[in-house]
Amino acid sequence: MKILLITPPLTQLNTPYPATMVLKGFLKTLGHQVEQMDLGIELVDRIYSRNGLTEIFRHSEKKPKNEAMQFIFDGREDYINCVETVMRFLRGKDNTIAGRIANHTLLPEGPRFENLIDTEMAFGLAGKTDEARYLATKYIEDVADYIREMVSPHFDLVRYAEHLGSYAPKFDKVEKSLQAPLSLTDEWMLQLLDEKIRSCSPELVGLSIPFPGCLYAALRCAQHIKQNYPGVAVTAGGGYPNTELRQISDARFFSYVDYLTLDDGELPLKRLCEYLEGKTDADKLVRTYHLDADRKKIVYSGNDSENVRFADTGIPDFSGLKLDLYISTTEGSNPMHTLWQSGRWNKLVMAHGCYWAKCAFCDVTLDYIRRYDAPSADIVVDRMESVMNQTGESGFHFTDEAMPPRLLKEVALEIKRRKMVVSYWGNIRFDKTYTAELCELLSESGMIAASGGLEVASDRLLKLMRKGVTIEQTTLACKHLTDAGIMVHTYLMYGFPTETFQECIDALEVVRQLFANGLVHSAFWHRYAMTVHSPSGQNPKDFGVDKAKCACNSFCNNEIPFEEEIDYDSEKMGEGLRFATYNYMHGIGLDFPLSRWFKMKIPRTTVPSNLIARIISNK
Repeated sequence: MKILLITPPLTQLNTPYPATMVLKGFLKTLGHQVEQMDLGIELVDRIYSRNGLTEIFRHSEKKPKNEAMQFIFDGREDYINCVETVMRFLRGKDNTIAGRIANHTLLPEGPRFENLIDTEMAFGLAGKTDEARYLATKYIEDVADYIREMVSPHFDLVRYAEHLGSYAPKFDKVEKSLQAPLSLTDEWMLQLLDEKIRSCSPELVGLSIPFPGCLYAALRCAQHIKQNYPGVAVTAGGGYPNTELRQISDARFFSYVDYLTLDDGELPLKRLCEYLEGKTDADKLVRTYHLDADRKKIVYSGNDSENVRFADTGIPDFSGLKLDLYISTTEGSNPMHTLWQSGRWNKLVMAHGCYWAKCAFCDVTLDYIRRYDAPSADIVVDRMESVMNQTGESGFHFTDEAMPPRLLKEVALEIKRRKMVVSYWGNIRFDKTYTAELCELLSESGMIAASGGLEVASDRLLKLMRKGVTIEQTTLACKHLTDAGIMVHTYLMYGFPTETFQECIDALEVVRQLFANGLVHSAFWHRYAMTVHSPSGQNPKDFGVDKAKCACNSFCNNEIPFEEEIDYDSEKMGEGLRFATYNYMHGIGLDFPLSRWFKMKIPRTTVPSNLIARIISNK
């Protein structure tokens, strides 16, 4: 069967999202002819060119809506003249221009340049390339803002029409946008799609929808295919349907796509192909939504327990992707974010699911976390070698929820045995497994960074969250990783049910001490959200809160409103936490009182000032 797999705009700019490569590798082992494209990066290439920007400005020759857009329009010749130079630089093909960009002598400096970070503090005197990448990112963001304001209301570089997909309880808003006239960028996207369809003549098109920001573009593509290629079947799947559309009941969605699959795509697509080829019946489909024969009622074909073993999914296949089009951007000075954005990382999964799968805030009831399935270290390293040969890149980002320590150790030993020169990073759990010896081994094998959830920095809340770690264990793990030369990033959370104002402030004090002792290099705070697939969402009373009364939605069902009385302003709290952490990352204000970071009165911390120092001294 001829299959075309598409990642719609826009997912990420620096490297291909891994879904289509994994599925292509698997489907080829079954004898199917499979093509793939990252429609997002091809659209970015179409826009950010002399011809593209010329057409953008020609298309928008009406009076700009505000002063900021007027500035860009008035300077359109400057934007057009330097766009291809900027894109070559961001693709790593012309680093000689970095000095001119960093010295502010090349780029038109629009609205995004009004609130620049202190680049000398962030990047140092020697960091001209990083500084130039940061400024070039501001330039392309200014252009994106202009396109969204003046040409295409849904356009964004990484969150294309995200507002339509994020918490959309009904399909109405999405469909209204799909029935509106095409924007210019929509037209370009569909032109690129047409070129690909004409070149490979697929019988089945699969659309990967990993995030809300891909939903609109995916459905625009599906709509175009149904209108212009009626003989082509269209299926959709990915992270967004897995979490948001598991209880979909609005049949209108299926006027755009024929099938919607859940969880891992290998077996659902295998059975779907067999069904379309007339080799099996519809009731043999796996985790697939579709309409009945009368196209009036949604049917779900389950067989939920069936899966392809992770070891049997094959080697990801990158062929057909335009790898030279990806760009490295820098949105700020967070070292982990910079690492993620800089360079074309080969994305792999070490093991399916999470070996822990107990955290109360996580979607642990869903297959992608609940079903743990680890291959051998040989298989993991074989895949690494194959991908390196395909892409020419030796850097790997393992996207596991948490890399399993036992397998990670075996992979490190196998990398060393084969004398491979690689660099890699990924998520871990900060537990007692990460001894000094293990961390030294990981570093020697090429591990350069680790990210993990400290979350709340409160032993009471860590226990309530079912994290299975303590502040002491986390501290020692960070110590061992840092001593081995591995950069440490931690995810932090505020607003978990029953968290008090005092606990939140105490958590920040723990974070301050971790930075002050050099144990953490990067951190990011986010607000807790209750999801329907998490233990806290399924049994909120166990966590001290009640669900807000609301009916099941006909479209998206994931985030759950809940009722809780808190004694602080969560928005101001978030601002203060992020402000403090940003400064701590740069070694600033580590001896300031915590109150310095907040616009409201806060309680004094109850955490001993030497808590972290005492833990590492008694190791």
